Amino acid sequence: MGPQILIPISLFFMIFGIAYLILSTRNRERLALIEKGIDASIFMNGKNNNTPIWKILVLNLAFLLIGSGIGIFIALLITTYTSLQDGVVYPATIFTMSGIGLLIGFNKSKDLNNN
Repeated sequence: MGPQILIPISLFFMIFGIAYLILSTRNRERLALIEKGIDASIFMNGKNNNTPIWKILVLNLAFLLIGSGIGIFIALLITTYTSLQDGVVYPATIFTMSGIGLLIGFNKSKDLNNN
């Protein structure tokens, strides 16, 4: 068993460990509140949004793809009209524009939830 197989195994155990810690901590926290006699309805306060999750995902995916497309176009313009290297310009521009697209999508999702 070489070191190549250790990376996926350790990644799996790390993800499993994080999920286990989150779920067990949440369970202990809820049990402690219930033992103190606090109403369990406080766990449902954040669940009252009326916008379906698929609309938010589609909106964010659309802005991500729009940002990626604009990033590719801007990178093409930059490499055509300057002497900058392709290997640096393309990833930087694509990631920057995708991030801006996700930020816009996040703000639009908040507006969608408010309406």
